[in-house]
Amino acid sequence: MDAPVPETAAPPTRDRCATGIQGLDDILGGGIPRGNMILVSGSVGTGKTTLTLEFLVRGAERGEKSLFLSVTEASDKLIQNLSTFEFFRTDLVTSGSLVFVDVPVIYDRLGLDREEMTAEDLDLLVLTIQGLVTELGVKRVVLDSLTSVCYRIRKEERIRDFMLKLSQTLSALDCTTLLVSEVAQSPGRLSLYGVEEAIVDGVILLGNTRRQGDIIRVLQVIKMRGTSHSRAQYVIELTPIGMLMAPHLKGGHQEGG
Repeated sequence: MDAPVPETAAPPTRDRCATGIQGLDDILGGGIPRGNMILVSGSVGTGKTTLTLEFLVRGAERGEKSLFLSVTEASDKLIQNLSTFEFFRTDLVTSGSLVFVDVPVIYDRLGLDREEMTAEDLDLLVLTIQGLVTELGVKRVVLDSLTSVCYRIRKEERIRDFMLKLSQTLSALDCTTLLVSEVAQSPGRLSLYGVEEAIVDGVILLGNTRRQGDIIRVLQVIKMRGTSHSRAQYVIELTPIGMLMAPHLKGGHQEGG
């Protein structure tokens, strides 16, 4: 008599952090695996900041405290620009559910006024972000932009170390993080130095494409650890109620992302 074949346990299902952008959550099987660090990459005007802000707003609406770390634009101006979107709610800011912090203010307080940050400076920056996340009980973080921080790091090995420490620190706090990467509009580029996309758990690429004489925005999930996903290209539209997505019909000419 043959011995019974032992049953194999099903792999554990990763808890998902729903972005709140329906089409994106659909292609990710319910959302980003919680604790992942994602690069949101693209050229100017492709919708990176809008996507990441909607991710935070939808999280705050679900009771997940959210933190926007702004490197290049003052929070007051950012909030003012956001008021044109119906999905943005100022009460989330006043209640402390959605927090905006200007990174240059952090630089000033920590004395990080050097043109090129040292390894010790970066460790201090990670510890400061960790302290903010812990103190506020944050579960969603956006850094806009990683590229601006990297301009002051410069060395690829130091960028790698900074990103690894930041990823490990925020993942240990059960935080899901989006890093905005600004790249020139050229095919194949995902980040400034090329090492950023190797460190993160996922890459969402935004770009422009020309179709029948019109320039339209497109989105593609290049990689996402912890889940199967579509690698198809989707047309996106930035509307007052949020980001809308639809499959990209073939025949368009890619301008770059």
